[in-house]
Amino acid sequence: MNQTIVSYLSQYEFYDSLLALFGNNQGLLSFVIYMVVALIIIGLCATIGGFGTYAERKISADMQMRQGPNRVGPYGLLQILADGVKMMTKEDVMPFSADKMLFYLAPLLALIGVFATLAVLPFSSGFAMADLNVGIFYLIAISSLVGVSVFLGGYSFNSKWSMLGGMRGASQIISYEIPVTISILAITLLAGGMSFGTIVGQQAGLPTNWFIFHNPFTFIAFFVFFTGALAETNRAPFDLPEAESELVSGYHTEYTGMRFGFFALAEYIEVFVVCGVASALFLGGSNLPVNIEIDILPIQFVEVIIFMTKTLLLYYVVIWVRWTLPRLRVDQLMSICWKYLTPIAIFNLVGCAVWMVVFNGKSIADLVFGGGH
Repeated sequence: MNQTIVSYLSQYEFYDSLLALFGNNQGLLSFVIYMVVALIIIGLCATIGGFGTYAERKISADMQMRQGPNRVGPYGLLQILADGVKMMTKEDVMPFSADKMLFYLAPLLALIGVFATLAVLPFSSGFAMADLNVGIFYLIAISSLVGVSVFLGGYSFNSKWSMLGGMRGASQIISYEIPVTISILAITLLAGGMSFGTIVGQQAGLPTNWFIFHNPFTFIAFFVFFTGALAETNRAPFDLPEAESELVSGYHTEYTGMRFGFFALAEYIEVFVVCGVASALFLGGSNLPVNIEIDILPIQFVEVIIFMTKTLLLYYVVIWVRWTLPRLRVDQLMSICWKYLTPIAIFNLVGCAVWMVVFNGKSIADLVFGGGH
């Protein structure tokens, strides 16, 4: 996998033409490429986040034998535009007793934390902003900003309902980061690096090479990771920070207009990021089912389609789970994390280490059918 999108594009002839157009200024050309790609990715993910609200309404309506959005545009597809106009035209109200700086900062931190994680998301072997050698470490660190924004959002209002939601969100996100991180460590142990390029590259070929099928411990680790990720993104049945039956709307009770919209958009984009990370870590990422030696742009677009397909299927599962399971109590939420998921994640990590030593790093498929990476 290429280190950056610039290093990938530099192998094509049109790159030299672009470089000449910019007066052989390598730095300026790289800056422009990064800016264009960043705007495309942010625009794409913002669109996915918007349509995520539409998909959630349609899927929930289907599960409850309703029609869902059907008034604005064909099949209600323009509902996201109506929602956007509504958010932008609503009055921006701030409580008199609120902390003004924190009130304005919290929704921005949520968006920054989510958008920054897109820098290392491997859409394909060539289309990635940056394949950092500490990509996993960067992802875990920068995504923590979302937890900070949830706490600050609840704290800034000087309201007990919001404060309870912020405290719940902070404790929940911090707690579930532990089994999620340990499950990711099991995959980095198998791949031999923290780079997404290394991890995805180790799963090249048939689905039997995916890390979810590598050994019994990684199979369990996938479900531990996915469950913990649901809790980290405040999705049902773990949506205690914004439990409307108890806390009105939790940490964003007092937010109106686009500030509320920022939190909602950050949540749906974060779900997309989490599903993309799960796809890269466990489901082979953007790898084609066959090894192709040539590296041309059409192949990259095919890889992007494969990655998006896996990610959006997991996105569907996230919505499916929300409208299937009832909300947990706070004590049940913490018990699942500390009594079950964390010990299981530690067991999986140790089990993967033992498997690597005993079977010399070979997967179940390699042991059954022979061969190996």
